[in-house]
Amino acid sequence: MATGTVVIAQRDGSTKTYSDVRIIIWSESMAVTSSDGRGTVVFGKASCTKVGELVKCLPWDATLFQNGTKLHVALQSGTVWLNPSNDYQSLNDSSEKIAPHGVLLAVRTKRGTYVTLTGIVDEVHR
Repeated sequence: MATGTVVIAQRDGSTKTYSDVRIIIWSESMAVTSSDGRGTVVFGKASCTKVGELVKCLPWDATLFQNGTKLHVALQSGTVWLNPSNDYQSLNDSSEKIAPHGVLLAVRTKRGTYVTLTGIVDEVHR
């Protein structure tokens, strides 16, 4: 059952929230698909390191697949936290906890759009 929530905040202040998104990990990529299946963003390139029980990734590449088209999304900055464990894990220097098999993502595109994601990984393919 997809439990992810994506919030997209545009430079002009408008926001759009997508609930029940599906989160799939493939090797070194993460795909986030809308509940209607019409749009998928793949975060394909990142530098990752283990921090305690968590995995911290700094993504630098994303691709949007929507309506039969493929669009490269240039990222300016961002962080992805993954919790592969079966227990809640705390972020360093924060009161935030990430659920078991959870994901916390915050990125900014080069166009100034902010994207956040919270949720549980639905599938893992290695």
